[in-house]
Amino acid sequence: MTEHSGAERRAAVARMLEEAEGPVSAAALARQFSVSRQIIVGDVALLRAGGARILATPRGYVMDRRPEGVERTVACVHTPEQMEAELTAIVDAGGEVVDVIVEHPVYGQLTGILGVSSRYDVKEFVRRVETDGARPLSDLTGGIHLHTIRCRDEKSFQRVQKALANEGFLLDM
Repeated sequence: MTEHSGAERRAAVARMLEEAEGPVSAAALARQFSVSRQIIVGDVALLRAGGARILATPRGYVMDRRPEGVERTVACVHTPEQMEAELTAIVDAGGEVVDVIVEHPVYGQLTGILGVSSRYDVKEFVRRVETDGARPLSDLTGGIHLHTIRCRDEKSFQRVQKALANEGFLLDM
């Protein structure tokens, strides 16, 4: 790619993310524009500050394109070893796990963008957690966490809730 000014590069990054079918890593963008990954991270920060709705997922950047359907939050609880089963129950019932949210005593609400919508996504997410030696955010709260779930309709969301309840993952006070 030819050399760009910062503004031209940021506009090109925004176009690439808008046109991308899936996540695009900072490393891939850095290679595309012959700059460091950190330059891309800064570019994305500036684009966000300018109003671009760019999300950072475990697999790369995506434009936030809220599709039609319903989006609800569910409260869940499980052990780290049950994370894959929980995510699989959600996607098998027709839901997308948009994010995970925990309430930290010092930092307040912490949100991790997941974008998990298929068994493949679940496997990749779990593999990444294991490979990086990371711990789920829910470890900070004894397994209690929220998920934003996106479904095509209310009936699908009810299926997700039922699947989580059947597996014992819904938080029941």
